Amino acid sequence: MENSRNFLIAMALSLAVLIGWQFLIVNPRVEAQRQAEVTRQGSLQTPTTPAGTDQQQVVAPAGRESVVPTSETPAVTGQTREAALAASPRVPIDTPALSGSINLQGARLDDLRLKGYHETVDDTSPTIVLLSPETIGSNAYFAEFGYSGQGAGDLPGPATLWTAEGGQTLTPASPVTLTYTNPQGTVFTRSLSVDENFMFTVADSIRNAGAAPITMAPYGRVVRFNKPEVAAAYVLFEGLLGVFGDEGLQEVKYHAIEEEGRVSPPKVSTGWLGITDKYWATALVPAAGVGQFQPNFRYSGEGRAFYQSDYLADPVTIEPGASAETTNRVFAGAKVVDLINGYENQLAIPHFGQLIDWGWFYFITKPMFWFIDHLYGLTGNFGVAILLVTVTLKLFFFPLASKSYRSMAKMKTAQPKIAELREKYADDKMKQQQEMMRIYKEEKINPAAGCWPVLIQIPVFFALYKVLYITIEMRHAPFFGWIQDLAAPDPTSVFNLFGLIPVTLPHLLMVGIWPILMGITMFVQMRLNPTPPDPAQQMIFTWMPVIFTFMLASFPAGLVIYWTWNNTLSIAQQTVIMKRAGAKIELWDNLRDTFRRKKKEA
Repeated sequence: MENSRNFLIAMALSLAVLIGWQFLIVNPRVEAQRQAEVTRQGSLQTPTTPAGTDQQQVVAPAGRESVVPTSETPAVTGQTREAALAASPRVPIDTPALSGSINLQGARLDDLRLKGYHETVDDTSPTIVLLSPETIGSNAYFAEFGYSGQGAGDLPGPATLWTAEGGQTLTPASPVTLTYTNPQGTVFTRSLSVDENFMFTVADSIRNAGAAPITMAPYGRVVRFNKPEVAAAYVLFEGLLGVFGDEGLQEVKYHAIEEEGRVSPPKVSTGWLGITDKYWATALVPAAGVGQFQPNFRYSGEGRAFYQSDYLADPVTIEPGASAETTNRVFAGAKVVDLINGYENQLAIPHFGQLIDWGWFYFITKPMFWFIDHLYGLTGNFGVAILLVTVTLKLFFFPLASKSYRSMAKMKTAQPKIAELREKYADDKMKQQQEMMRIYKEEKINPAAGCWPVLIQIPVFFALYKVLYITIEMRHAPFFGWIQDLAAPDPTSVFNLFGLIPVTLPHLLMVGIWPILMGITMFVQMRLNPTPPDPAQQMIFTWMPVIFTFMLASFPAGLVIYWTWNNTLSIAQQTVIMKRAGAKIELWDNLRDTFRRKKKEA
């Protein structure tokens, strides 16, 4: 019993340290860095294109990779988003999932809204803006494809005006074709199509109308000028990432690329790369089977800071009168699990499912999500699905929990003998331990049996936390009553009488109904066991539920609901098993002793 109690205390304190470190140290530092980044708006700057880098021998046109504005570079004016969109000719985008436009100046994808996702739980709130023009300032975020080459004359650049047939709108049923012919007669044709979700297909064709061969190297890049507004938690990756052949997944966090400046994985023939947020991502999928490409992750903090994921493909020689084609893809949208997995399987995009950060314990997290998602399909409520998952896990681990609680019951019945041994061999700790082990062996008691319920709950807890925190399916998923978003904390607070007093409370005082219920069930569960004889342990057991109530108040409501329900089931399970084993249920005695002790101290 002593070992079990000490183990429980150790695990609870470890969890408290992790949670405290995240919310008291990590989050304030990340927020401070974000604020510093927001205020650092210096001189104008254009992101570097991958053309003409020192890894490649293909020469880019003058000014294409410059980090200062040129005649080919759209000036950054700090326009409003509406003014920036109106300043350039565009082709509208209208799909069941997306709205926006393609910028004919540079043929950029720089205007996208996600129709099915809103900024808040209120469906009348604005929809999520994913991509925005470069000229709006710090919120700019775009994707584009281009060329580097020799002998082809002027290549289409960021300021090049492409031509589209009048009246076109990009829809799943109607692709859009853009063309550009340079003064040397080289014809560039770009066909863009989109499915009903978030995947764009960009088919490029280059026709050499000259008398000499030309060499072209396609490139693509995703550029953003800010970091996510919400500080990332330690369970979540946000930043630059990609999958590169046998190298597999490579992730570069924002602070890491700010220190390195540039990260260049090895050249590969298959893969993808981009920039990911908690729920959204923009990723490029270079054409497979047509050579290799050099991926790069970049950052520049000089003047106007930007982050960039880009690639430069191997050059292709086009003979006079001949043409060359290449097909690339762009994913820009919400990281819906089934959708991402579907793209991986149907389009043969290697490990595209890793766009979602399942973490090191993906072998627990992914099945957890799959189970919850399937129960949601049956119940129509993710909160109910979480409750059913908890019941299922309790049933699955019932034999182990039963064995554990029975061993704890036997240990209770053996407490008088153990107490007698401690008095008898108070000065001989070695003899005391030997006699205690003899009693354990005779009574068939496993001192570590009480640890198993705790050990089982820890990975389940973190897996559920991961699922609630990273999957967009949980975003704005309602439960019942006041819980309208299982992925957000309980919005109520006891300190403003659950909304009756119209005051704005500090984050630390937002302790809602579900965290309080969690603390009560945790307190009751701990009082099912005998009160520790050590005063320090008594204090820890008394205050631990209070500490966890405040700590978990800022956690997703779905996680607090799970913990509360799990505590309730554990109380019922432990009570029934120990009663059948003949052990006295000491809940009321412990509660009475606790309040008597407090009264006496007072």
